[in-house]
Amino acid sequence: MTTKIHAVVDALGNPVALSLTPGQAHDLTQAAPLLEEVEPEALLADKAYDANSLIEALNDRGITPVIPNNASRSIKRKTDFALYRERNLVERFFCKLKGFRAIATRYDKLANTFLAAVQLVSVLFWLN
Repeated sequence: MTTKIHAVVDALGNPVALSLTPGQAHDLTQAAPLLEEVEPEALLADKAYDANSLIEALNDRGITPVIPNNASRSIKRKTDFALYRERNLVERFFCKLKGFRAIATRYDKLANTFLAAVQLVSVLFWLN
């Protein structure tokens, strides 16, 4: 049993929105539901989020997509790589999250219990 944690973090690396999916689900499936909860100026994401539907939705909402082009994309978009370097805040959030043994090993059987544990740890990050 595998689970993916999807997160939106703010400019300080604090979690703003969280969701869980089964391990075989694609990351792109949770992009739109998570973005409905926040109003960012820009979205920094990796190549997995390079899809025309997401890019168009971001442009419609006035959100700047900072997503590198997928290798299979024929028409390349410009990417602000100076801003893209700030994506390490997301990676650092997940690194801190996995520092908690119950999250890293996922002992919880139920997804809602596991999500509650992730949210509890996220509250600790906000308090620090």
